[in-house]
Amino acid sequence: MIKGVIFDFGFTLFYFDNPSVERYYECFKKGLLKSIARLKEKQVWNENLTNEAFVKNFSKKREHFFRKSLKTKMEYPTSLIFQNVLESLKDEEIIDNLDNLTESAYNELAELYHSCEEDEWEPFENTKETLEELGLKNLKLALISNHPNHKTIKNVLKKHGLFKFFNVVVTSAKYGKRKPDPNIFYHTLKKMGLENQGNSVIMCGDEYADIIGAERANLQSILFERKYKFPFEKEINVSNLRKINNISEILDFLE
Repeated sequence: MIKGVIFDFGFTLFYFDNPSVERYYECFKKGLLKSIARLKEKQVWNENLTNEAFVKNFSKKREHFFRKSLKTKMEYPTSLIFQNVLESLKDEEIIDNLDNLTESAYNELAELYHSCEEDEWEPFENTKETLEELGLKNLKLALISNHPNHKTIKNVLKKHGLFKFFNVVVTSAKYGKRKPDPNIFYHTLKKMGLENQGNSVIMCGDEYADIIGAERANLQSILFERKYKFPFEKEINVSNLRKINNISEILDFLE
């Protein structure tokens, strides 16, 4: 008997229209310029520091931490990257005052950075209807996303009126580890009130991290077959892997 369903966020419940590496970078650069403007408002700047130099420095750090997260399965939140970049610039005496930057200020910089991304995510046509149907069946619903800024995921869900359907929303930014680390799944099950009941929970996602992570945590798994292929995707070697092409098809696996 199925007691709960856990969903991935991107390309499972939501899509990013015509995604490409170039478009992602363009979007993040727009957000980063908003963050830079906020730093200037807070007078955390130096006339010798150009926008271009900061963007280059930030991009290098972001890439470093992203590669590190793939190896370690640890998450390095965007707020931490901003703090690391700014403290490095202070150590190099390029900027000299970080007194105006509290934890909430670093979180604000991260939210501004991801603000353009928030505008791009749209729910699939049947996402809301499917979540409503699952809710009527009294199932526990959760979401796990590998994302470096927790509030971004909450903001997008709330923007489209979908946050209310979830008992639990977990991100790698808040938990500290990324899928496919099984601990993020165990953590989610515990918050759902279904600890040690993974065999009665379905994990639905579009990639290796979702399916392999679910298998390692002894959850049932369903692959949402994404229309887009991304670089460096890992092959999913799972026997009898169940697949769907439309999110509403998950309803067929509940009996």
